Parts: sequence; C-alpha cells; structure tokens
Amino acid sequence: MNGLKYCRSAVLGTALYGPAALFASSAFAAAEGAAHGEGVPHLDGAELGLVWVIPFAAILLAIAFFPLLAPRFWHNNFGKISALCALAFLGPFTVHFGWELALFELLHVALLEYIPFIVLLLALFTIAGGVRLKGRLQGTPLVNTGILLFGTVIASWMGTTGAAMLLIRPVLRANEWRRHKVHIVVFFIFLVANIGGSLTPLGDPPLFLGFLKGVDFFWPTLNMLPPMLMVASILLVVFYIFDSYYYRKEDRSEAPSSAEDDEPLGIEGSFNILLLAGVIGAVLMSGVWRPGIGFEVFHVHVDLQNVVRDVTLIALVFVSVAMTSRESRKRNGFSWFPILEVAKLFAGIFITIVPAIAILKAGDRGALADIITAVSSDGQPVNFMYFWATGILSSFLDNAPTYLVFFNTAGGRPQVELLMTEWSNTLLAISAGAVFMGANTYIGNAPNFMVRSIAEERGVAMPSFFGYMGWSIIFLFPLFVLTTFVFFL
Repeated sequence: MNGLKYCRSAVLGTALYGPAALFASSAFAAAEGAAHGEGVPHLDGAELGLVWVIPFAAILLAIAFFPLLAPRFWHNNFGKISALCALAFLGPFTVHFGWELALFELLHVALLEYIPFIVLLLALFTIAGGVRLKGRLQGTPLVNTGILLFGTVIASWMGTTGAAMLLIRPVLRANEWRRHKVHIVVFFIFLVANIGGSLTPLGDPPLFLGFLKGVDFFWPTLNMLPPMLMVASILLVVFYIFDSYYYRKEDRSEAPSSAEDDEPLGIEGSFNILLLAGVIGAVLMSGVWRPGIGFEVFHVHVDLQNVVRDVTLIALVFVSVAMTSRESRKRNGFSWFPILEVAKLFAGIFITIVPAIAILKAGDRGALADIITAVSSDGQPVNFMYFWATGILSSFLDNAPTYLVFFNTAGGRPQVELLMTEWSNTLLAISAGAVFMGANTYIGNAPNFMVRSIAEERGVAMPSFFGYMGWSIIFLFPLFVLTTFVFFL
C-alpha cells in the first residue's frame, strides 16, 4: 500500500518547525501500521494523474491572488474558499475511488495530521502571545539584527515555530514607529522561521524524520552547521545593510523613548516561558513514549501518546489564558484572528495536498517520475539535484514527506550508515534543501504564514504571495546557488 506509507503525517504544510517534528514519528508509524492491515483502503499514487492536483493549485492561487485583487472579499470569505477547494477534491475523489477510501483519507488527515498540527500551533501561538516585552526596544539596525541573530540561534533548540511566535511581536513593537519595516518581517521569516532550525532534529520536521530513520542526533549539528553559518551570516549582513539604508530614511523624531509608560525594560508573563517548555516536553513525550496502546477510527490508528500530548497541549492553552491578564495580551497586540486564518486555510491545504504527496511517493511509477529519476546518474547520486528537487518541492508541498521521499530514494534506512559517511553530501543536500527552501513561499511552512498574518494585523503591508516570492528569489536564490557551488558540486 504505497500511497499510505508516505509521511505526510509529519505535520503537513509546513509543518511546525521544531517540536512538531515529533508528530512525524507517531503519525508515520500509524500510517505504516495501517498500511499493512487487512481490508484497509489504500491509495496508490501511481494511479493518479496531475489533474488531481488542480484543487491544491486552486487554493494556492486563491491565497496568492485574492488578497491582492479582492482583499475585502478574501478577508470575509477565505474559509469558504478553502472549504470549496477541499470539496472540489473530495467530491470527484469519492465518486472515482469510493466512499471508503475518501473517508479513510479524510479521517487520516484529520486525526493524524490536521488536529495535531492545529493544536500544537494553537498552544505555541497562545502561550508565546502571553509573553510581553515591557518597556520598548528601539528598532535600530543593530537591535533588529541582534533579535534576528538570537532567533536564528534558538530556533534549532526550541523549534522555528516556537522561536518565531516568541519574537515576532517584540520585533514588530520595536519597529512600529518606522515607515519601512516590511523587509524586517521578510528577513525574520527567512532566518528565524526557517534557516535557524537547521542544527538539531528539534528544529525542523525533516531532520527529526532523519533521526527516526537512524541519522545520529548531532549529525545535523556537525554537517548542517557550515552551510547554515554561511547562509545565515550573509543574510544577517545583508539585512543590517538593508535596514541601515531604510533607517536613515526614517523620521527619527517619531521614535518613542526607551521607556513606555515609565516601564523599565523587562518581561511580563514570564511563566508562559515555562509553559513553552511544557509544550516541548509534551511533544517530546509523544515521540519517545510508546506504550503500544491505541484505538482505531475506520482503520485509522490513533496512539495513546498522541491523545495525551494533544490533551496536555490544550490544557496548557487554558492555563496560559487563565494566568495571563487580558490587559497584558491587549498591550501585546494579541488577537485570535491569525490562528483562525491558519486553521481555516490549512484545513483546505491538508486535504487537497493528499494526491500531490501520493504521486510523489509513487516515485518512478508516478506522474512526477522525471523529478525522482533526475537525482541520480548511473546509479550515483547527483547531489545538486537532490538539493534543488527537495527544496523546490518543499517550498510548495510539505518539507517533511518531501525529505522522506528523497531520503528513501537515496537509500533510506538500509543505507543510513552510508548516507552519514560516504554519501553524507547527499544527505546534506536533502536536509539543506528541505530546511532552507521552506522560506521560499508563505506556505513553505506554518510559521511563515503565521508571521505574515500577525504582521498584517499590526499594520505592516506585507507583500502578496508572489511578491514575497520576489523577495526570496532576490535574496535567497543567489545564496542557494552559492550553496550549490560550495557544497554540492
């Protein structure tokens, strides 16, 4: 049952960089367990043509164009558009493959992917939103660069989602007086929400998948460090120069004083940082505790540890809401709209991406066979192709299952020792492509979309879907080309 053995369960879309990588372990194990059960409906991606990807393309185009062409309509109806795209896939899929397979896929997405995804995101969003920096940092180039550097460093250890949700509001608050601040948020997405998660399996879901497949825990720390340092250092220098240019154009008489309402610089709601540690602990628990207990809902196996994890995360959300004052959240610019937007849009994305991942998983039997076969020549890996194929597909699909597809193509678990030694450059190409190029689009991962939504709520005129891609093409693609020449040729 090839179609269900893919790990799109590894927190699809973008997944939740950081602790959410651990969802990949339980969901992947559940999917494989179901795949071998008798009488279980199964989806073989080799049976699907690219026409099945049209609803997924439709929701991407809607995200790209509606906010630009009809912003008010989009603001009021994005949930309905997401649902319409999901139904555009589920309806024909049910007619063609039968209700059993359609129901199985829907429950699989809901129970093993979407609900864990949104529960974790809700926990990180709510708890991090309860941490308020009192007083005011001045949004100078040096301060902004320092915050981005700090976020890049901590992202590998608390996850890019946790780091992004913790720091985005202080960054926006420090720069709210400035007219030119779009670039600050864009570079924040590049560094904190993506590239910073390169060094441990806790930082990014693909790296955790590799860890589950036998890659040493500190393999990314040793091997991803050189390309990560090169890319991050150049981006930080470019950002400082870019921010300095725009800072000189600001009317600094509008800059606030270093204190706000006579408050000294400090942290309010610091207990939420302990709750963030609880979130990481709950997700780690679900990755290492395997009691072998679970239940099935129409052939979809749900493990006890995952239920415990999600219940714990919801409990932490309630604790954060109860213990954080409403006034503190209000002064922190907190609202529930960004999480609602992500919940509605990613529900459609999770459903419509099913055939795309199934086709990719089918390998050389599927409609995307040319991509799979392009990464090897005469039985030897073509590392720069691994880097770009993994990266480009990770930008628009999900970097966790994309990583897994190319990891298996390169040899997978049976050859994991070879991948860490003789073919370590191949594993590096797959890892770097999956992690770095999640920054290429807003949907490359969930933190990207969340940061954009929070920034827009705070009055930052963020670029459109394709506008943001313009930034990534200008600033990231040259670095990826440089990475190719330095490490993969």
